[in-house]
Amino acid sequence: MKPGILIISHGSRDKTWVSMVDEAVSHLTLGEELNVEASFLELVEGRLIQDGIDRLEDAGVTDIIVIPLFVSSGSTHVDEIEYALGAKAAPEKETELERFAVKAKVHYGYPVDDDPDIAVMIWDKLRGLSQHPERETILLVGHGSRHEGFRQRWQQGISSLAERVRRISGAAAADYGLLNPDSVRGKVEYWREQGHEVLVAPLFLSEGYFTKVVIPERLRDLEYAYSGQTLLPHPLLPHWIERQVKLMLEQLGEHC
Repeated sequence: MKPGILIISHGSRDKTWVSMVDEAVSHLTLGEELNVEASFLELVEGRLIQDGIDRLEDAGVTDIIVIPLFVSSGSTHVDEIEYALGAKAAPEKETELERFAVKAKVHYGYPVDDDPDIAVMIWDKLRGLSQHPERETILLVGHGSRHEGFRQRWQQGISSLAERVRRISGAAAADYGLLNPDSVRGKVEYWREQGHEVLVAPLFLSEGYFTKVVIPERLRDLEYAYSGQTLLPHPLLPHWIERQVKLMLEQLGEHC
């Protein structure tokens, strides 16, 4: 058996996004010689998922550990990629993504959801805005989903993550809002009515249209604090990947 690592994220035409992912991957310390490929679902020529699979298999990898670098298991992309890699028999939602050509055995990991490392990352990006935690609410804002089943997973993950952030920050409260279906404005209005200052934290991997345009537009004319800082870059992201890889390697070793 020769394991290899395939880290998959959405992809962007913005080269900064690609470089941030590559930077995080470059800081992995996995303790042994493992082939690692960072691939993208779309938009990054030569770095697509099939490209990553091919490079790993060309290097002799027999077992591919896949780390889906997405913020929620409620993402339809997490579901369709798992299907297209052959790690599940059918997608939960119809997809145009075709099956990849993969000979190696695929071991599919998990996205961010409510991981403790991610809660620390969010607070690190937000702490500079906090002045009176005893009367502050931290509001995590995620993309969300309108699809049944996916929406519930978004809600479960982000609500649990918000509670983790509340505990480490010492804030009076923490809550979440989703862009789909839209609940962001109503949540800010509610907590302002309770007399709280609201610190808005975008639950996105990188800055872009949603963090720079959509969230501020949804909250126009409301009082809130917002840095717009996303999860990347942050030194803890490689640690999150490492923990998941090591756990899956241990599980692989048990089945050998």
